[in-house]
Amino acid sequence: MSDDNAGELPELAFTLPTVPASAGALVRGRKGRLLILKPTYKGGWTIPGGVVEIGESPWEACRRETKEECGLDVATGRLVCVDFLRPRPDRPGGMRFLFDCGVLDGAVLDTVVIQPLEIAESRVLPIDTALPLLSGPVRRRVRAAWKKKRVRYLEDGRSVQGISL
Repeated sequence: MSDDNAGELPELAFTLPTVPASAGALVRGRKGRLLILKPTYKGGWTIPGGVVEIGESPWEACRRETKEECGLDVATGRLVCVDFLRPRPDRPGGMRFLFDCGVLDGAVLDTVVIQPLEIAESRVLPIDTALPLLSGPVRRRVRAAWKKKRVRYLEDGRSVQGISL
């Protein structure tokens, strides 16, 4: 090392890991009903939610996406499921966070205003009717959270650990 570089650390090359993350909202109505949305960009139905943006917490993403997609301002949410999907050639994998945003009154659910570029339709259905309409991974998370009143940790469809809160 020359005197010009005295006191400097050698430059290290490394890559920070990147794990895509998304957050979804369980927005429940009375009598065991669930708000579901039909996206315009893919088949099937889903729940409000989307990608966690840089600098945003999963809860902040859940709130933002719920407001953007259906006009609801969810004020409270309890983390009820964390799912890890391993990357595969047909999907990026990543972390999926699911928040229970509570039971909303029918008058509030009547104020849903969908964002037409992303969402074609919304419905509030009994859970037994809504579950079969949801895509497999979303259905698995919603079912796990609905059945248990505790946080569920899933990994590629297998329950890893439950922690009572």
